[in-house]
Amino acid sequence: MLRWVSLLLFILRNTSAFSPRNANKHASISPLIASRVLSLRSSVPAENAIGQNGATESATDSPLFSSTMASVGSDATTPAPALGAWQSRFTRIGMIAYIAAMCIALPLTLLPQKLMYNFGFLIKTRAQKEDWALRTSTFCARWLLRLIPFCRITTFSSMHPNPPESVWVCNHTSMLDVFLLLAADLQARGKTRRPIKIVYWKQLEDNPVTALMFRQAGFIPVQMADNGNGQDNDYDRSSFKQLIKDARQAFGDGFDIGILPEGQLNPTPENGLLPVFSGAFTLARMSRRPVQMLAMAGGPDFWDPLHGK
Repeated sequence: MLRWVSLLLFILRNTSAFSPRNANKHASISPLIASRVLSLRSSVPAENAIGQNGATESATDSPLFSSTMASVGSDATTPAPALGAWQSRFTRIGMIAYIAAMCIALPLTLLPQKLMYNFGFLIKTRAQKEDWALRTSTFCARWLLRLIPFCRITTFSSMHPNPPESVWVCNHTSMLDVFLLLAADLQARGKTRRPIKIVYWKQLEDNPVTALMFRQAGFIPVQMADNGNGQDNDYDRSSFKQLIKDARQAFGDGFDIGILPEGQLNPTPENGLLPVFSGAFTLARMSRRPVQMLAMAGGPDFWDPLHGK
């Protein structure tokens, strides 16, 4: 119980510094509540990736991640009228309510499934348990955003409507990215999408809600030191071997893999990507799968990653 109280206090403390200055970007007003626009763009044909010279190259012979990938993440929306002070407050309240609702909904829906798996009732296999957990988490993220519309997600896609088995990469701009990506998964990856396992920082398991969701959905952890946003990542390379093993098993079970290759929140996304790591390229070569790229814009308007707001 103390852990849950601490979690709610953490949410309130870290959202209390929400600033109306951020409300000047990509803002629009919904009938119910002030809403910001988060744009999500998916691009590049399934068999291609962006190379260092900006040209498309095969995922099996190209260093995938370079500064040119930042152009994929450029904002795809047009600025809307700025929010006023009261509208910013409603947006902040909506964000807090959404996070709190997810903190309630995920345990209520995932814990019964965990018991069902432990007793062998309906959920018989590990892959089935992970698929159910992912579908449930996606459902909660999508429908709670409809019930608490503190933001509007707009997607722009130029990829094939039925992409093959893939490794997915996306920039990382806010603490809400995982929830918002789940909420937009249908629009971003299409109706024929496969379940996905996301590579995440092991220390996120300190939060009991994300620990429950990530573990039950079979997401793949990687160890690294907490050096702070904008600082060089210090990975525990001994965890890479288990990551590769887990990724192989995920591919065999019919899952796609999702990676945020910057490895941390980007405190200045307007300046382009942080240095990116080649994990997705390694997995693509290992599995002979293409890399599909997603890009998010607007996340920092909700949550300032540099100052934890």
